[in-house]
Amino acid sequence: MEFALANRLSQLPPYPFAKLRTAIAEKKAQGHDVISLGIGDPDKPCPDIVVEELCRAANNKEDGNKDRYGCDQPVAAFNEAVISFYKRRYGVTLSADQVCATMGSKDAIVKLCMGIMNPGDMAIAPCPGYPTYNIGHVFASGTTYRMPLIAEKGFKPDFAAIPAEVKRLAKIMWLNYPNNPTTATADLDFFKKAVDFARENNILLAHDSAYSENTYDGYKAPSILEVAGAEDVCVEFFSLSKAFNMTGWRVGCLVGNASAVKALKLTKDNIDNGTLRAIQSAAAMALNNAEDIFQQVNSVYKARRDMVIEALKKAGWPAEVPDATIYVWAPVPDKYNGSSEAFATDLLDKCNVVVTPGRAFGEHGEGYYRISLTYGDDVLKEALKRIVEMGS
Repeated sequence: MEFALANRLSQLPPYPFAKLRTAIAEKKAQGHDVISLGIGDPDKPCPDIVVEELCRAANNKEDGNKDRYGCDQPVAAFNEAVISFYKRRYGVTLSADQVCATMGSKDAIVKLCMGIMNPGDMAIAPCPGYPTYNIGHVFASGTTYRMPLIAEKGFKPDFAAIPAEVKRLAKIMWLNYPNNPTTATADLDFFKKAVDFARENNILLAHDSAYSENTYDGYKAPSILEVAGAEDVCVEFFSLSKAFNMTGWRVGCLVGNASAVKALKLTKDNIDNGTLRAIQSAAAMALNNAEDIFQQVNSVYKARRDMVIEALKKAGWPAEVPDATIYVWAPVPDKYNGSSEAFATDLLDKCNVVVTPGRAFGEHGEGYYRISLTYGDDVLKEALKRIVEMGS
């Protein structure tokens, strides 16, 4: 017997990375040597000090709670490490009720929407942007206003251009800097304007800070919570996935406005059972040694970034050097007339290399493509060799 899907599932566009995996599988089935540069999943291992703490905590015979639910018996050291990290890194003071441990950011983004939005509510999401924002709105039976991010404005939103009706109806507005996919960065002056906008319109401002620690050439990304009074209207998602090579561990946090943090906690209490205690202990170790870890991780990405930029130049394809994230965002070559799908398809067909077309991140991503730096040096060199040959 086949059962009908819930109506909300029909409102979801195909998840772009699922589509990429399908395309790769089809080409490989045909016997082609396909190299994917499409997905941002770090290839390097998690630092030894973090893995060692995981093993210690998992094998700790004296901890009678080590295998119990992570929400019922949370590891106090993790929340303490989050508070300490935010104080050291950003000068931001957090109280205990302003911190919620999460299973990474993707899961928590959807759950925050479910905890804040009512059916019919609207939320504002950047376009191009991370697809999960809209997915969260759909699962909360809400709607999405897609806020354009364009190159002429540095891939930052024009708050004045947001329609009055959208401002009236919106419950949440999402920002993400350093930005995925555009790699754009933001300063505190911009964040202050965003905080003022949220306060004036009674909107929860949710900042996705997944790439704040993947920075280069002396650039340091600020936290939106550094803005005076930001905690009145803001929350920030921090994930250990990209900066610590811990994507599969599923651990992070939400910090900021206490009422919004409470909404996420209540939602999680009724849906999940928290993160394994040993992982929480290991994540605390990671945060307490963050400065050393970031230096090691980012030196790899910086070298790969430079390698990609140089190869694209050799191919005759323009690309700006990003100050942050684990991606390169570049305009499609002129001959494709701005079609990111056509360019990505041609790249796959002619040299068996996969990049993410900008259109996968929303209509305002059209005309661009994204290359991920999370692939081994040998794999990346071969892919870039093929790209240069195709472009020359």
